[in-house]
Amino acid sequence: MTSRTAFVTGSAGFIGYHLCCRLLADGFRVIGLDAMTDYYDVALKERRQSMLLQNQGFRAINDCVEAPDLLMDIFSDEKPDVVVHLAAQAGVRYSIENPRSYLESNLIGTFELLQAMRAFPPAHSLLASTSSAYGANTDMPYVETVKADHQMSFYAATKKANENMAHSYAHLFELPITMFRFFTVYGPWGRPDMALFKFTKAILEGRPIDVYNFGDMKRDFTFVEDLVNAIRLLIDVPPVRPEDGIVPDGDSLSPVAPWRVVNIGNSDSVQLTEFIEAIERATGKVAERNLMPMQAGDVPATWADASLLMSLTGYRPTTPVIKGVAQFVDWYRDYYQL
Repeated sequence: MTSRTAFVTGSAGFIGYHLCCRLLADGFRVIGLDAMTDYYDVALKERRQSMLLQNQGFRAINDCVEAPDLLMDIFSDEKPDVVVHLAAQAGVRYSIENPRSYLESNLIGTFELLQAMRAFPPAHSLLASTSSAYGANTDMPYVETVKADHQMSFYAATKKANENMAHSYAHLFELPITMFRFFTVYGPWGRPDMALFKFTKAILEGRPIDVYNFGDMKRDFTFVEDLVNAIRLLIDVPPVRPEDGIVPDGDSLSPVAPWRVVNIGNSDSVQLTEFIEAIERATGKVAERNLMPMQAGDVPATWADASLLMSLTGYRPTTPVIKGVAQFVDWYRDYYQL
């Protein structure tokens, strides 16, 4: 059997790195695109990419997803069978300070990708969305079929726009597209701007941690290897437009396009204080907590219903926070030689 070619954007990122490792292990040839932006420590991205380049099946391209004609040229040369689009300007809070970077990367970048997919259609494309797309919804756990119209940050708005843009291309050009909504992904090689990384660093250095909404926050923390497992399984389940326009109960499949949205979460809403306690246990140190009000654009809770993922793949994430956090802290101590 000829190996499939996967094109992964954001390949030197936290999730992208783990996904590329998995695809290479499964025999895919992988073309990775990453802009290596300085939103966080570029050395971390360079280290991830250098490890991927040790595999002969990996090719790295360092450029911006929104660069005109770049993706069209890559697709013309490589004609990927599978596309996983992870490249994005991430972060809720940064979208208040620098919204233009979200416009360029998340909207223009995704447009460039859709145009390349239109010209050279892959067998299946999977595009990253976010649990933040649920916005002001308070009915939990979040189900893919509920209305999601009231995003609370510009980051979330760009990701919801990506879902709508992708749906239009799926409908017009019969492109099988799965959108997946992440729920607070964490684990080894994580992003320095995320709570686990910041908390671990501060606790080990004996500095206080900023705890928002006075600690009254809940998140569906999803271990990165669980997320990657789910993406890998979803690759082999491309959506098919229903011929009669009838969608099965509980499925987010479009009645007019080979398009669906799938939650990937741990199906468990964990109190932020419990998450901090897991870090304290893993580090062997007690955190000094600086309690602060809720930040603009943030939501008090997230919680995924992963039933659709389970019905499509037979899999759902299960790694408990205590185990996943311990793995991250072990990685952190090793990486920074503490």
